[in-house]
Amino acid sequence: MPAGVRGALVQRVSVRPDGPLDVTWLAAGAPRLPLGRICLHWEPAPLAGWNVTARLGLAAAEVHLASWPSAPDDWPRLVRPTVHEVTGLCAALAFATNVLGLSNHLAEV
Repeated sequence: MPAGVRGALVQRVSVRPDGPLDVTWLAAGAPRLPLGRICLHWEPAPLAGWNVTARLGLAAAEVHLASWPSAPDDWPRLVRPTVHEVTGLCAALAFATNVLGLSNHLAEV
């Protein structure tokens, strides 16, 4: 990873099982991850492969989502299913939260 970054912010996850992860670099001094956003960080593993970690932005914190120690060189293919599922889950929860808020607002009217 380039100097001055703390990871790669996932922008889009392909629907295809072998599809790409679109990312942008996340500066080291960037604020906490927004709700539902995922940051990937990787570094060479001591013996072989890559140590990959994923962090997830929640409403009040940024939390460890998953780790893939000593992942092979094609690690994006390995992490893609987890990132895809969590991204979809976060989108569904955000939608449900908005619907509940609208429902509560309409009930008050």
